[in-house]
Formats: sequence, structure tokens, C-alpha cells
Amino acid sequence: MKLTKAQYDEIAQFLGHVQPTRQSLRQLKEKFPSQSQSTLLSIFSQEYQKQIKRTHAKHHTAEAIETYYQRYLNGVMKNAAAPVLLELANEVDFAPSLMARIVLERFLQEKEQAIPSKTLINSMLRDPSQIPDGVLANQVYQCTVNDCCYGPLVDCIKHAIGHEHEVLLREMLLEKNLSFIAEDQLRAKGYDKTPDFILEVPVAVEGHIIHWIESKASFGDESSHQAYLQDQFWSYWNRFGPGLVIYWYGFIEELDCHRERGILLKDCFPTDIVTLRHSMAQC
Repeated sequence: MKLTKAQYDEIAQFLGHVQPTRQSLRQLKEKFPSQSQSTLLSIFSQEYQKQIKRTHAKHHTAEAIETYYQRYLNGVMKNAAAPVLLELANEVDFAPSLMARIVLERFLQEKEQAIPSKTLINSMLRDPSQIPDGVLANQVYQCTVNDCCYGPLVDCIKHAIGHEHEVLLREMLLEKNLSFIAEDQLRAKGYDKTPDFILEVPVAVEGHIIHWIESKASFGDESSHQAYLQDQFWSYWNRFGPGLVIYWYGFIEELDCHRERGILLKDCFPTDIVTLRHSMAQC
């Protein structure tokens, strides 16, 4: 679903005044009933991540870390079964999974008298049963399952959704009898940055030649799209020629401004693909 910049700004402004909770997501759907739920969910997640990035530093000062850790200890001392970390994260407007990471790292640092490795921290966040403290393990678990935008559970879901859409795109290309080389095949040949699919025979979409297709299971807002342009799309264009990006959950329509330079945006698989064979048949 494509949105105008004004429509997107209205949604983003609404999200700037609510807590990033499932209740807020329901309010968002009620506020904008004409918009796709998957589009709203994607925008909800992206706006929340922007907010967390803006405030990330203040939650990682030595003073903030010690305050959070002591509040955790005091809270579980009073009631170990209460969702102390989750409530603390909501109180200070920080992602529950990231709050769990801060307190877990501080706990391990005190226990081992050394800074724990990121590998160890990530492993314990994925599987809290590895944490050598039952109360903290339960607190971390509560944070990860109640965090709708961050954490190992969310990462797993996002990866699965992204893979699902790549499979869907592959099936659509096969259905259209379009020959292609997939990303894994390209990487096996030594390419580093590659689109999801390169067409062995270019096609035309809305009058534009397409050599490659990239699948994005997200909404294309200005910040994410500019980052993708810089890190991926222009590299693809430079190496493989013009291509197509599919933002399955929509995008800001004003961002589709590089068609003449060779990057086309769509929110679904195009239905008006013109192949070389089709063009020759018309001649």
C-alpha cells in the first residue's frame, strides 16, 4: 500500500504520542482503519526503532545502568514474581529486550568480575534458561516475549517473514517463466552485495527495463529507503543495471523518484511485465 508523505506523517505523528505497546497498536488500527494492518505494523515497528536509537545513549551511561540494576534488585527483593524489568522498561520508555540486556550484562559482570562477551549475552537472551539465576532468567524471558519490536523473538519473526516473501517472489517469477539467478547462487560465485534475484533476460515494467528484483518485507519510509539506496540499491544499479524494489508493506509514494535513473518501486509483484518474447510476438 502506497502512502503520500502527508498520510505517513500523520501516522508517525500519532505514534510519537503513544507508548510502544500492543494496546497502542490496536489504537493505531482504530485511528487509521483504511490502512492495511501489515503496513501499520511495519510503520509502528520502524518508528519505535527510530525513537529507541535517538534515546539509546542516555540509557547506557554508567549512572543509568547502575540505577536500573539497583532498581531491579530492589524490585525482585520485594516480589520476585512481579514483572520488575518489564515495568521498569515501560516506565523509562525503553525497549524491554534492551533493558533485559543491560541488567543481564551488569549481573554477569558482577558475578564473573569481567565484562561478558556479546556472544554469551546473545545466547542467554535467546535461551534464558542458561542464565545462572532463576529469578533473572524469568525476568529476561518476560521482557523478550512482551517486546513487540526488539529482541531475539522479534528477530526470528522478521527473518521468517523476509524469507517467506523471497519464496513468494521466487514462485511468482517461476509462474511467469522468467529465468533468474538467486542471491545464494550469486554469493557462491563470489559476489558480496547482490539483489535477491537477477533476471537472466531483462524485462520491462511500466516502460522501464528491469535487470534485477529486490524483496523488502517492510514499509519503505524515507530513512530506511535512503539507507537502502546508499548501502544496496545504487550498488546493484552500478553492477547489474536498472532494477525493481518491491516493498511488500508499501512505501511513501514520493520516494519513487528514481525511475528514470533506473530504480523502480512497487508494493506488489507487477502484473504488466513485458518480456522479450512478448515484444517479438507483437512485431
